[in-house]
Amino acid sequence: MSAAEALRGGQTDGAALAGKVAIVTGAASGLGRASALALARAGARVVVADLDAQGGREVADMVDGQFRACDVSDLDANRALVEFTQEYYGGVDIALLNAGVATGCGVGEDFDPARYRRAMGANLDGVVFGTHAVLPALRARGGGSIVATASLAGLAAVPLDPLYAANKHAVVGLARSLGPALAPENVRFNAVCPGFAESRIIDHLRGLLSDQGLPVIPAEVVADTVLRILTGDGTGECWFVQAGREPEPFRFRNVPGPARPADSTAATP
Repeated sequence: MSAAEALRGGQTDGAALAGKVAIVTGAASGLGRASALALARAGARVVVADLDAQGGREVADMVDGQFRACDVSDLDANRALVEFTQEYYGGVDIALLNAGVATGCGVGEDFDPARYRRAMGANLDGVVFGTHAVLPALRARGGGSIVATASLAGLAAVPLDPLYAANKHAVVGLARSLGPALAPENVRFNAVCPGFAESRIIDHLRGLLSDQGLPVIPAEVVADTVLRILTGDGTGECWFVQAGREPEPFRFRNVPGPARPADSTAATP
């Protein structure tokens, strides 16, 4: 596969998504918008959720779906979103927990508790609350699929933005842990981990990315990867999306297990 083909993310057979009901948070722009459009093209019925009412309604009109204003950092708002979807479409099959924001501060002199809570509320609480809210609806359907938007910042150290790395690492850990935990209920939980992809989150980095010649991944490539996750059979996977590479599940290295006394090579005093 050529680099250009890899960047496009390949083709996805979305026939399995026809008629499915999907919730997409953070869907008014960027990755959420692209994913909502991709889901609709695959035949899914989509509820667009965002705080941006104008952008959200525009996307909902484009996908012939429904819009619901939702602050994902609020547990009750997540519950109301799921209830709305169940009432309108009769159930929920898919939840793409995509809403997220840039951190905007570090842990030093620039630390801002309000910005910290805003970022953790959207990027981590939004995934935890969204999962908690949607699980009963998925169980009522006999199973379903949750995809959380993490980041390459959840797979690697990010010294320039440690707080963003912290909440994205938490999402990765949640996906790896909930995947096998929910599998007996026929609920799949995976994460998508894009690099620098087209979204509002990278607005403050565009000049730096351009200066360093780093390509911005089209949102459609991430959306196609989301569909590949949804139409696959894996769970607990964290798919990286990087420019010029074929998206695939990241291969985590196992941690060392406990050593038996006979295995220890430590010198005794």
